[in-house]
Amino acid sequence: MSGHLNALQHASSAYLRSAMHQPVDWNEFAEEAFARAKRENKPILLDIGAVWCHWCHVMDRESYEDRDIAQLINQRFIAVKVDRDERPDVDGRYQAAVQAISGQGGWPLTVFLMPDGRPFFGGTYFPPEDRYGRVGFKRVLMTLADAYRDRPADIEESAQGVMSAISASESFEGRAGTLSPRIVESIVQSAVKQFDPVHGGFGTQPKFPHPSVMDLLLHQYARTRSDELRRICELTMVRMAQGGVYDQLGGGFHRYSVDDKWIVPHFEKMSYDNSELLKNYAHAYQVFGEEYYADVVRDIVRWMDESLSDRERGGFYASQDADIDLDDDGDYFTWTLDEARSVLDAPQAEIAAAYFDIAPVGEMHHDPKKNVLFVAASLDEMSTRFAVSAQQIATEIARIKRKMLDARNKRPTPFIDKTVYVGWNALCISAYFAAARALADNVIQQFALHSLDRIWRDAWSRTWARRWACSIGASIL
Repeated sequence: MSGHLNALQHASSAYLRSAMHQPVDWNEFAEEAFARAKRENKPILLDIGAVWCHWCHVMDRESYEDRDIAQLINQRFIAVKVDRDERPDVDGRYQAAVQAISGQGGWPLTVFLMPDGRPFFGGTYFPPEDRYGRVGFKRVLMTLADAYRDRPADIEESAQGVMSAISASESFEGRAGTLSPRIVESIVQSAVKQFDPVHGGFGTQPKFPHPSVMDLLLHQYARTRSDELRRICELTMVRMAQGGVYDQLGGGFHRYSVDDKWIVPHFEKMSYDNSELLKNYAHAYQVFGEEYYADVVRDIVRWMDESLSDRERGGFYASQDADIDLDDDGDYFTWTLDEARSVLDAPQAEIAAAYFDIAPVGEMHHDPKKNVLFVAASLDEMSTRFAVSAQQIATEIARIKRKMLDARNKRPTPFIDKTVYVGWNALCISAYFAAARALADNVIQQFALHSLDRIWRDAWSRTWARRWACSIGASIL
């Protein structure tokens, strides 16, 4: 890259600043960009992504860092880039639009807008040229730019159709209503029907944790003592915590699992996921009284304390990235058999291989030698296999985890977005209070109070305030 810097050099978002060297003349989502689009009669190219989003970085590298594509964008569009973590209102609005257009959403979100903000076309990831069964981004840009110039009536009709579809589905604003016990029961029954009785969780692959549903089911179990609800909660929460979707060494949950067994995750870790899952396990410990859930609570807190919090000033960071660069896929978190053997003695390596299912061929397609760590055998099964007590196995596994974590900590560490969002901090603080109450742990409570003090003191300063509260949110769409 040359010394060119676009307007994103002044952005507060780490994700936006990562694109300041790109040859695209990016703008932040603000009135000035829309006014310029109206003045120059150009459509708007809106790119929404996040610092932890692998495919956002792929599209950045493939398309937005390509000088020919950047020149096309600069000549025929007004380019606007949005951090979905910083502007969830903008993301939610245009996710609904793209889902109305294509039936799909996600990140990167690529949306083409009229100068007044109405979307007329959109999708997610586009390769630079036609491949993967997807139309190439360069062709999309040229086609839409020509259509906007030569067939404005068609573009207007498309925009009106998208807005009508959004209005019909009430995607932007739901109707007010009264929450009745029947609604709660219908949600519970829907979860029961979607429950996976083999692996836990709801639905099939990709499989996401659903902490709000889980908390509702835990509440309903505590009220009704239903054996069915207990089975759903216990199987789901144990399988998630034993799976690769949970970081078996460092603690904390990855974002979701690409398979239905909770084994292979998308490796980014989000504060808002872990806060709500922390509440789940704290509440499960209170409801079921099983020490297993308390151990998971302590482990999530350990990771958040070490990696996702500002211990001195208080507060919680936004996320930890999945990858070091675009050529890996969770390499920081995964292990080859040789890597495990290099940090463990021979008996420990044998135990680790059996407990975590570390084999010559692992689960990662980009590097078949790489294994995702997950609990493949119970302590009783390990005890029988190695002819020692379960307690001895547990003690040895704890030593193995410490040695492997110490070795992993020497690897290049995925980027941690240290942005402190008020809403996400509210979730984390309430989760810490829940954990502190469940464990009767004053240290956890003190950090929650310390973080709450910082929010009360600084939350509405220039540094902290979420910009989704600005007036443009009301004027666009």
